Amino acid sequence: MASLLVGLLLLPLGTIAFVQPQDSELTFLLPAGRQECFYQTALYNGSMEVEYQVIGGAGLDVDFSLTTPSGILLIMERRRSDGVHTVEPTEVGDYMICFDNSFSTISEKLVFFELIFDNPQGDEEPENWSEVVEPDELLDIKFEDIKESIEGMKSKLERSMQMQTLIRAFEARDRNLQESNLDRVNLWSAVNLGVMVSVAFLQVYLLKSLFDDKRKIRT
Repeated sequence: MASLLVGLLLLPLGTIAFVQPQDSELTFLLPAGRQECFYQTALYNGSMEVEYQVIGGAGLDVDFSLTTPSGILLIMERRRSDGVHTVEPTEVGDYMICFDNSFSTISEKLVFFELIFDNPQGDEEPENWSEVVEPDELLDIKFEDIKESIEGMKSKLERSMQMQTLIRAFEARDRNLQESNLDRVNLWSAVNLGVMVSVAFLQVYLLKSLFDDKRKIRT
């Protein structure tokens, strides 16, 4: 059974010092005939949501299992393409999250999964920002957040406009090229048709001339 580390968020089983878990996501390639397991630390009496989806590979399905730090199998699903599961409350330790593709002998799977945590706040942590931030400072923070969001949206809109302008330029170039090719094809088609008609009249005239000469010789 293989295990992988996802930054500082997915920790190996047996870790003694637990860190504050944070939301994380990962996309990985699951080979055919293999199982991959990940270990995620959770705190006591919190909430952990696991969401997964198979986004590539034949069948778009895997086997999924979730095991508690004490070894209790909470969830076992077979041949599923997606799923959302919430563990509440959690026990302290490393949860084992496994994706199994052993039933497939050829096709590898591309799997995306996400972990979302809702941890209880301790007594030392304030219930809201108003306990540690003055009203004026809180207002400034909100204004800064709104300003950053607007600026980010503006930059994305400008980028979208640039991409649309570039696409229109490519479309105009291709359309002009096609129209130019169409005019050229029509011109040469008319020339070829004229040559063919001229050659046909010339052949008829030559044949008629030969027959007229033979009649004159006989007379």
